[in-house]
Amino acid sequence: MARNVRSTFLYVVVSIFIFAVLYHHFLRDTTNSAVISATSTFSANYAIHENLTNAAAAAAPPAHTILTPSPSSLISTTAVLLPDWEVLVIVSPETTPSNLDNFTCLFDTNEVSPARFSGVLPFPDRATFNCVLPVRTRRRLPFNQPVLLKSPINPPARNTPAPPLLRWSYLVYDSLTTEDDVVLFAKGLNNRQGINREPTEFKCVFGDDVINGVKTAVTTSIQEVFRCKRPELTAVSSVGGEPEPLMRVSLEIVAENRVVPSVAYYTPPRKLETKGRKSLLCAATMVYDVTKFLREWVLYHSKIGVEKFLLYDNLSDDDLGKVVDELVKEGFDISTYFWRWPKTQEAGFSHSAIYAKDACTWMMYNDVDEFVYSPNWYNLSQPSKSLLHPLISRNSSKVGQISIGCHEFGPSDQQVHPIMGVTQGYNCRRKYENRHKSIVLLEVVDDSLLNVIHHFNLKPGYKTRKMNINDMVVNHYKYQAWPEFKAKFRRRVSAYVLDWTQKLNPKSNDRTPGLGFSPVEPKGWPEMFCEVRDNTLKELALKWFGIESDSGYKMAWQRC
Repeated sequence: MARNVRSTFLYVVVSIFIFAVLYHHFLRDTTNSAVISATSTFSANYAIHENLTNAAAAAAPPAHTILTPSPSSLISTTAVLLPDWEVLVIVSPETTPSNLDNFTCLFDTNEVSPARFSGVLPFPDRATFNCVLPVRTRRRLPFNQPVLLKSPINPPARNTPAPPLLRWSYLVYDSLTTEDDVVLFAKGLNNRQGINREPTEFKCVFGDDVINGVKTAVTTSIQEVFRCKRPELTAVSSVGGEPEPLMRVSLEIVAENRVVPSVAYYTPPRKLETKGRKSLLCAATMVYDVTKFLREWVLYHSKIGVEKFLLYDNLSDDDLGKVVDELVKEGFDISTYFWRWPKTQEAGFSHSAIYAKDACTWMMYNDVDEFVYSPNWYNLSQPSKSLLHPLISRNSSKVGQISIGCHEFGPSDQQVHPIMGVTQGYNCRRKYENRHKSIVLLEVVDDSLLNVIHHFNLKPGYKTRKMNINDMVVNHYKYQAWPEFKAKFRRRVSAYVLDWTQKLNPKSNDRTPGLGFSPVEPKGWPEMFCEVRDNTLKELALKWFGIESDSGYKMAWQRC
C-alpha cells in the first residue's frame, strides 16, 4: 500500500515536472518568435523564429489560416497576449473597418470572445480591440492568434493552424521618428533594472525582407528605449509623407540571428503640434480614468504658469475625450496621445521628451493627483501665470532640471471622492517628504532618454537643482478614499511593481505600507498615513478658486 502511494506520488511529481519543462520551452519559443500578420486571410508574412539558421528558413512563405467565411468577411490583424489573459487585436492600417461595433474574436478552438473596441493606435492609424482568451483555450498550447469577425458568427473550421500570439513580454511596441534618428520602444531586452545591453548587440530592421532588407546601427540601449540611425530609402510618398509601402520596424539581436516581434511602423518625423509659438512651460502625464480629477488639475496648474498639457492616454474608459474637448473649448491647450501599452510610464515619458521638444521649452512631469505649490504664495489673493516662471527663467548656472519634493497625503477620513476636489478633501499627510517630481529643460535631456521616477538623465555639463521643501513642494494625494485608491493602484503604471497581488519587489516605494498583496481595504484605512494636518494648499486653493454661493462655497472646477 505504501509503495503504491509512493509510486502514485512520484508519478504526479514527474508529470508536473515534465509539464513545467514543456511549458517553459513553449513560452521561450513563442515569446522569441517573430510573427507579424498582414494579409486578408490572417496570414503571417513576417515570420522569424528563434531557431532560424539560414536565409532560406527566414524567406519561407507565410503560414495561412483557411476559414469557411468568404475572404471579404475577414480582417487582417495582429494579436498580442497581454497580462490577465487579455488579447489585444490590432487591425492592419490598410483594412481598418468603418463600423467598430459588434466584433468577435474567434480562436482556433472554435471558442469565441466578444471583441471590444479599445482605441486607435497612431502613426499609422490602427483600430484595436480587446478580447479575453477563453478559459478552455488557455489549456491548449500553443496560444494562437484569433480571427476578428463581425458578430454573430458560426464558428468555421480551420485547415491549418493560426500563428502564435505575440507576447507582450517580448515585443517592439512603438516607434517615433525624429529629424535625426528612429526611436524604438521594446519589451524583453533590458529586463533588469539598471542593467542594459550594449547598443552594438542590436540592429534596427526596416521592412519585411529581414535578410536582404535595410538595417541600421543602434546608438543607445537604455530601459525600453532604443535609438538607431534612419535608413536611406527612396520610395517615399509625396502625399501624406508616409513611406510607400508602410514598413514595420524592429530590432535584430545580432549574435542570435533573431528579430524581435514588432507591431511598430517606420513613419516620417512626428512632433507635438504648436499654436504658433513654443510654450515656455508644459506638463506631461500618463492618465487612466482620471476625468473626475482632470479639471481641477488643469485649472489649477494653468493659473500658476503651465501653458500646454500633454496627456498620454493609457486606455481610459471614462469619457476622457469628452472632458478634454470641453476644456479645449474653454481655451485650454491640451493634447492627448493614445499610449495603449501597460506598465510603460517611463517609456511614455521618454517618448514625450522628444515628441514635445519643439513645442515646449520646459516640461513638468507630475500626475493628476499631484499639485505644485509654494508656501510663499499663501498670502497672494490671486494666482499668477508667472508664479512658476522664476524657477525656469534664471538658468545661467546650467540648470537643466528642477527637482521638487513631495508630501504624501492620506485618506483624511474620506469615504468617497470629495465633491469639491482633492485639494479640498484631503488635508492629512505623512510627516516627511517622499520622492521628488521634476521640471525638465527638454533640449538638455540625455540622448538615452533615461528617466526614473519622473527624473531624467541630463547631457554633460547640466545639473539638477533640488528645491527646498519650504520654498516649493508637490502635494501628492496618493492614498485617497478606498474606492479611488483601489481602482488606481490595481492598475498602476509603474515598471517595478507589475501586479500588487504578486510578492515581487515588496519593499518598493510603489507599494503601499501595510497593504500587503490583496486588494482588500485594510482596517483603519480612512485614518492611515495621517501624521500632520496640513491645510495650507486647501485654504490657498479655496481663496483662489472658491466661488461663494447661497449654500456656501463651490470650486471653479465643480460642474454643479
